[in-house]
Order: sequence, then structure tokens, then C-alpha cells
Amino acid sequence: MFRRRRREGAHRPGVASGTAPDDEDLYGDFDAPDEDESGYEPDLEVAGGAAASDGSGPWDGAGPWDGAASYPERERIDFGSLLVPAYEGIRVEVEVAEGMGVCVTILRDDSVLQLMAFAAPKTSGLWDEVRQEFAAEVAKAGGDSQEAQGRFGTELHARVIPMGEDGGRGQLEPIRFLGVDGPRWFLRGMIRGPAARRPDLARPFEELFADVVVVRGDHPAPPGDLLEIRLPEDMRQALADQFAQETAGQALPNPFERGPEITETR
Repeated sequence: MFRRRRREGAHRPGVASGTAPDDEDLYGDFDAPDEDESGYEPDLEVAGGAAASDGSGPWDGAGPWDGAASYPERERIDFGSLLVPAYEGIRVEVEVAEGMGVCVTILRDDSVLQLMAFAAPKTSGLWDEVRQEFAAEVAKAGGDSQEAQGRFGTELHARVIPMGEDGGRGQLEPIRFLGVDGPRWFLRGMIRGPAARRPDLARPFEELFADVVVVRGDHPAPPGDLLEIRLPEDMRQALADQFAQETAGQALPNPFERGPEITETR
């Protein structure tokens, strides 16, 4: 599905994403690879997968994977910076959140996994810093959170108060934040719905998250910048065909109205 959703803030890897912060010690340099420097030195090598940041510990199995290294061959949907495994029983959506950028959303039953990848510093990760920002933003919004150890190391389990369509505030909703620091990239996962509180329902999302390939590329980018998501050719063509059918014989569409949607179902 290709859809637009209004969201405040820019594409920072926190709860309400934004641009890279102004801390020059951590974020000041652009992440351009040096000719004689390998860049980020992972703390833990896990069968070709990414490495956990300091203090977060290892996880069982391997992955998420770095696109510049070896990774298991299987069918994946190519979104440019993210190669998402095409598992049975899931729906894959591409969502444009206003002021936040483009993210890939995985739907299974009544639960959702949102994937976003960001450029990261050459010599350190982002997850430790981002976790603190998550917790502060959740508390500011009237929710609560606590850190917990999970498959990918340290996670943040939060309860937030969602805003209803009428502007009212609903009941506390559980959200589970995952984060993995890789070589010059950071992958963020956010699980919502029943899977955020039930490990049995979360397991398929964990397996998918572990099997994602992040394609960082060699271009320089400020740490904290969202890596570009591109629609696969078949989804672009389906979107164009749907748009052509809906606008055939009609006046030009209002650019402020919601456009056509595409869902990749497996």
C-alpha cells in the first residue's frame, strides 16, 4: 500500500522523527567512507549480520544484514535502502508520513511492524541515544516506558496515549521499539498492536526484522538522516495503472486529496 499520513516533525530516528541533532561530537561529521578506513568497527560479528551497540548485547541467530556483506539468499522486496523478506501471510505497505519521510510497514493480522533505516556515524551507533529520546518523548506525551532485554539486545517497551480521529485521547497503547546499529546505518523497528505485548505474536515480526537487509550505499549523509525508500517497479507500475483508471475521463485530481494505494500481499 502506498499512502500518505499527516505527521508532525521531520525524519529523525526518534518517536517523532526529525533531522540530525546539533551535537557536533556525535553527529557533526558527514558519514563519507574514507579510502583507507573501513569505518564502523562492530563490537560483535554475528555470521555476517549487523552488530549490537555497546551495552545492548548479542541476540540469537543473525541479522539484520548489511547489504555490503554476505547475507542469506531468499526472495526479498527491493525498496532501495531496505530489502524486505517476502514472507507468507504478511502485507507490505509503503507509507508517506508528512514531515517524517517514507517508511515500510509490515502488517500481519492486527499487528504492525514499521521499518525505517538511517545513516549513522562511522565510529559509533545511534540506538543508545535514540532510546533515551524515545523515553523522554513518551513521558512528555503522558505515557511510560522501560528498557528490556530482547532478541536484538536492549529494547524500549512503552505505553503511549494515541490521539483519536476526533482529537480525543484514547487508552494507553503498548509499543515495542527495536534498534540495531550496523556499519554506518541504524535500523529502527516499531511494533504496535497485540504483538507489542504478546511474545508469540511478536516472533514472526522478529524473524522478519532479523532478515532485513540494509543497503547503506557509499554516498555521504549526515548521521540521523533517513535512508531513501524507493518503490519497486511492479508497485510503481500498479500505482500508475490504478491512477490512470481512476482518472480516466475525469478532471485533474485535487493534489491535496488522498491518492491511490498499493498493497503487496504475501
